[in-house]
Amino acid sequence: MKTAYTFIMKALPVLLTALCWTSCSDFLEEDPKGQLPSDTYFSNKEDLDASLTALYSVIASSQASNNLCGTNFLVGDDISTHPSSNKQPLREHDQFDVKDNNSWLSSMWEQRFKVIKAANFIINNAERTPEVSKDDIKVAIAQAHYWRAYSYFYLVTTWGRVPIMLKEEIDYNAPLKTEEEVYELILSDLKIAETDCPALYTKEPYGRNGMNIAVSEGAVKATMAYVYMCMAGWPLNKGVEYYKLAAAKAKEVIDGADGGSYYYKLLPEYSQVYSWEYNNKNTELLLGIYYNRDAAGQSAPLTDFLQDMKQAGWGDTNGEINFWMNFPEGPRKNATYFPKIMLSDGKLYDWWYDTDPASREVVAPVFMKTVEGAVRGTEFDYTNPAVVNASGEKTFQLLRLSQVYCWYAEATGRAGEINEQAVKVLNEVRNRADGEKTNRYTTDMSPDELAEAAYNEHGWEMAGYYWGGIASRARDMFRMYRYKDHFEFRKKNEPIEVAPGVFRKEAVAVTGTWDDSKMYVPYPYEDVILNPNLDNSWKNR
Repeated sequence: MKTAYTFIMKALPVLLTALCWTSCSDFLEEDPKGQLPSDTYFSNKEDLDASLTALYSVIASSQASNNLCGTNFLVGDDISTHPSSNKQPLREHDQFDVKDNNSWLSSMWEQRFKVIKAANFIINNAERTPEVSKDDIKVAIAQAHYWRAYSYFYLVTTWGRVPIMLKEEIDYNAPLKTEEEVYELILSDLKIAETDCPALYTKEPYGRNGMNIAVSEGAVKATMAYVYMCMAGWPLNKGVEYYKLAAAKAKEVIDGADGGSYYYKLLPEYSQVYSWEYNNKNTELLLGIYYNRDAAGQSAPLTDFLQDMKQAGWGDTNGEINFWMNFPEGPRKNATYFPKIMLSDGKLYDWWYDTDPASREVVAPVFMKTVEGAVRGTEFDYTNPAVVNASGEKTFQLLRLSQVYCWYAEATGRAGEINEQAVKVLNEVRNRADGEKTNRYTTDMSPDELAEAAYNEHGWEMAGYYWGGIASRARDMFRMYRYKDHFEFRKKNEPIEVAPGVFRKEAVAVTGTWDDSKMYVPYPYEDVILNPNLDNSWKNR
């Protein structure tokens, strides 16, 4: 069974060589062999289509494993990793102690610039394509602007100051740009995408079964809402004005969905959100990355659960205990974590089970959002002992309507306001999570209470889902400057009573003294050698 994005998985070796001349080690190592001359490429509509196909293929590859899509999600309070094994590249993030020679750091950096280069190729050259309508060219360029913004948003919230590359050529002396300058580029790109991306694609491959496959107007508006929220918070701290901008942009998405301009609506049950059944027909998905495991390098990983589980996980990540404890009981929690784990004896246990004397290296809650069934095209069943294939094709969900609901409520509250619509949409999120109409939130709340409730709801909606790339729990904590508090909490690592008389603590130790340089990761060492402007000293501010 092929996913809706089969079209981006077709082989385009020559064009991809032209767009992705990045080496395995770092994005500054340029190999010009096989590049297509940009001044002769866009000669017909087939070239324009192929350039977009290649861009989306680069995007899919750039997110296809956690060493590529990023490991800084581990600083979030929802997720942790293994204390030993081969997990050092992950563990350094979990410990707020990332080294510049971290073996996965260069991959994270490289992938973002691969997407930027592929986008620049279209932005700078597609306009001259002959015998193609102006509208088709605008839509292609608008999508490229979106993905360039997406990549720079990732860079600025991971590294802070970064070089801005607007051409295909490599500038080995590119200076660092301030966070504000990077955000200015992001907003400029998003505004172009907002203007020229349609609300609904009616033709394949960009639309299918009445749903958008490519970047649409609604997805851009939602992204802008979150970008404004990040600009309102740390480090720019633009405050109320930008929270109002965020709320207004999120409201445009909500009103568009309510009024029929967009087809978006919440799925009735939270268990459906990450299910295989709704993988290609998820009405609350504003933007996704689609995979087909028949194509080399285009499969989505599935088995990110504990190594000692019967279904044979990698053990890369697991849930943090305190976050699990504070997570409200109900259908959302049951669909987020394994209700029980199956160990090598084929029996089901509570996650906190251990032998006497203790023998399990990691005793922690386990996330269940990315898994698929052992048989292709089936739902995962945690009671089935069958080993799960490591390669799958679940859609990576970048933006969901429930997130926009949470952002609207939070931004409204942080702007010092409260209104019925903000409370209503937040209740829709929580009611589904509870499995009944609890309507926990009211207009009697203070704006601060509304904001914190929405912040928490978003955290529970996205718990453990680091594949999204835009608004993980870690990025929420980043913009609210809450890494420091979590760092101090993890240093204490006091045992938590997870069941009557049963106490558990995190397996990964956090030590040291906090400083704000820990808010970012260092530039990869091999790239600093090539471009000495990649100087980390500014982070000690």
